[in-house]
Amino acid sequence: MKPAPFAYHRPRTLDEAVALLASEPDAKVMAGGQSLVPLLTMRLAGPATIVDVSAVEGLDTLAVDAEGVRVGAMVRHADVLASADVRRVQPLVSAALSHVAHPTIRNRGTTVGSIVHADAAAEMPVVLAVLGGSVDVVGGSGRRTIAAADLFLGLLESSLAPDEVATSAWFPALADDAGVGFAEIARRHGDYAMVGVAAHVDATAARVGYLSVNDVPTVVDVTGVDPADAGEAALAHLAPGGDVHASAAYRAQLVRVLTARVLREAHEHRQSRQGAA
Repeated sequence: MKPAPFAYHRPRTLDEAVALLASEPDAKVMAGGQSLVPLLTMRLAGPATIVDVSAVEGLDTLAVDAEGVRVGAMVRHADVLASADVRRVQPLVSAALSHVAHPTIRNRGTTVGSIVHADAAAEMPVVLAVLGGSVDVVGGSGRRTIAAADLFLGLLESSLAPDEVATSAWFPALADDAGVGFAEIARRHGDYAMVGVAAHVDATAARVGYLSVNDVPTVVDVTGVDPADAGEAALAHLAPGGDVHASAAYRAQLVRVLTARVLREAHEHRQSRQGAA
């Protein structure tokens, strides 16, 4: 199947990109294209206009410092995954990226594009959510920062306005007294996970994020709950459904098993970092 006809623009500046989006209400932004192009090909999406931001200057910067990791909109998954600085400052980003699709996809796909695509089965949206990160956007009304908690509205639906372009994503650095963990179960490595779990723990709190369970990446506070019981506690806030890949009951069991596993991993990671310090 081929995509429906569409107009194609490749602006050189953010102002030009925003103007194009504002002039055409049925337009979509494309960065790496690894999420959008399959939807176009299967005619699950049929925008009148594609605004390709790959030529916009300044969107290909990966910046890491003691405060955290800032990923520009045109930074590829592979470049983030290859960064030793990212692994050091926020290891959950690297742990989750190793599960994203296959090397060919990671070489073209962008981390920010994956986040604003708002696929609840993708890894990076839930990582942003469990870490309390944010996305910076530019639109006709200027610049703003959208917290992860306010970004995901529904299945493949974000809170970006139609004329806004995401310019970067921000992942806070891992504090000295914190630890993280990540795991997912897929039929084959690189396939979408049947269930995925990310955890962040510190001296006072424990948060667990879930992908491929609800229609949006969902974070549950399990502070004070024993890891063995945390999955059952989390299910009170989740609605695992069934499909051709897994039944609802199997997904619920994966939530129980992976939550315990990932929380223990996060606590062990925290202890190992404190010991090293």
